[in-house]
Amino acid sequence: MNPLTLVTRIQSINSKEISLKISEEASWHANYKDSAYVYVGGIPFDLTEGDLLAVFAQYGEIVDVNLVREVQILLLII
Repeated sequence: MNPLTLVTRIQSINSKEISLKISEEASWHANYKDSAYVYVGGIPFDLTEGDLLAVFAQYGEIVDVNLVREVQILLLII
């Protein structure tokens, strides 16, 4: 999904919750109020999980890393 589309959908959900006067405890935000996930893109392929931990540890304890390596496949049809 396009990241901009995802942000737009989240903003729409937030607006609906506000208009319906849903309490903070009942909102989906309550599940994540004490956590923070950060998406980092454009990471070089030679960067290791340890390298990421070293860079981001200065901001707090890292409790989860999901390092996805996309593989580009070139398909030639002759």
